[in-house]
Amino acid sequence: MKAVTEPTLSMTHPTRSAKIRTVRKGRIAGARADRVAVEEPLEIRVEGKGVAVVMRTPGDDDDLISGFLLTEGVVRESKDIFEITHCRSTDSRAREGNVIDVLLRKPEGVNFEALTRHVFSATSCGLCGKASIEAVHMAFKPLRAGFRIDARILHSLPAVLAKSQAAFRETGGLHAAALFDAEGRLLAAREDVGRHNAVDKVLGHALRKGWLPLDRHILFVSGRTSFEIVQKALAARVPVVAGISAPSSLAVQFARANKQGLAGFVRDDRFNIYAGASRFSGKGRARPLGAPKPNSRTAQRSVPTP
Repeated sequence: MKAVTEPTLSMTHPTRSAKIRTVRKGRIAGARADRVAVEEPLEIRVEGKGVAVVMRTPGDDDDLISGFLLTEGVVRESKDIFEITHCRSTDSRAREGNVIDVLLRKPEGVNFEALTRHVFSATSCGLCGKASIEAVHMAFKPLRAGFRIDARILHSLPAVLAKSQAAFRETGGLHAAALFDAEGRLLAAREDVGRHNAVDKVLGHALRKGWLPLDRHILFVSGRTSFEIVQKALAARVPVVAGISAPSSLAVQFARANKQGLAGFVRDDRFNIYAGASRFSGKGRARPLGAPKPNSRTAQRSVPTP
């Protein structure tokens, strides 16, 4: 991986002015200006063929596309992408740049029918459980044991991520994802109306910078952790995924099957380990959220090993 000296934050300002009225205790106040997160469709084409339309926050689109192609198994490194072109939409109502076409160096190896079908199924929740895990394993192999993260480092990540969420502070309507190294240094952070898009933007940025494989890194997300997020992390070989909220059952199942560390409810001085307990180190183990604090009469209980 190339050396990183300064974290890479989004240079866009994806908010827009809107007039609102605030209601408190049944009383409607006068109109005032506020900020809302921008959401627009993006059509993704590969070699001129439409493969997906995603709703995203404009900005960092090249990162988004690169991450999308990485996590769908179309590319493995930045040199696999020959060119990313922002096209003019045929729809007169659409903003220029909301259609992107990607040219690949070796397009003959892409199964466009399978790609389109998988993207549609994942978007519409058409895949689940064992079928999803087996389908992903066709493209991405489970990780090997080795990398561990100090629990004290994980505790510090929410505050670091919060400082990079400029658009969220204005609107309260954007998800965020961030990539950290083994020492807890922020390498890149992105915001988007879609949590999966935010992850794609971060991983796509890492792909374009030549940082992959990310086998000594942590992916941290601002909300809940879904199956798709853990799957995307596996595509980039990220061994530890953590979030401020809870993971889904399938995310837990997937992380365990792929030897990934998965932590949730990372807040203040505690978090839950849902998978890959061997990926976390520290003095004892993190106390489950809601568990009673140990005292002189009660021995501290460790978190069950997933």
